[in-house]
Amino acid sequence: MATVIIPTPLRKFTDQQASVKLDAETVQAAIDRLIELYPVLAQHLLDKEGQVRAFVRIFLEDEDILALDGPNTALKSDSTLSIIPAIAGGIDL
Repeated sequence: MATVIIPTPLRKFTDQQASVKLDAETVQAAIDRLIELYPVLAQHLLDKEGQVRAFVRIFLEDEDILALDGPNTALKSDSTLSIIPAIAGGIDL
């Protein structure tokens, strides 16, 4: 089963789970399954067309999936996906 690492800001939508193990053959299948389990994540991860929002990055191990086959990137049983939402804010010095 692939492991999806849930970032801290989204854990309130996954019953405080830091990671979720999913049976999925592709990144898209893993995203779909994650949203099946935790439907409220859809509004935080997907745009109106059901695609991963532009400001959300998904990494397979250390590679951005956009540098691979995007959502069609194949997963292995020991794959680790990380969801990385954009962080904004800070102060000007």
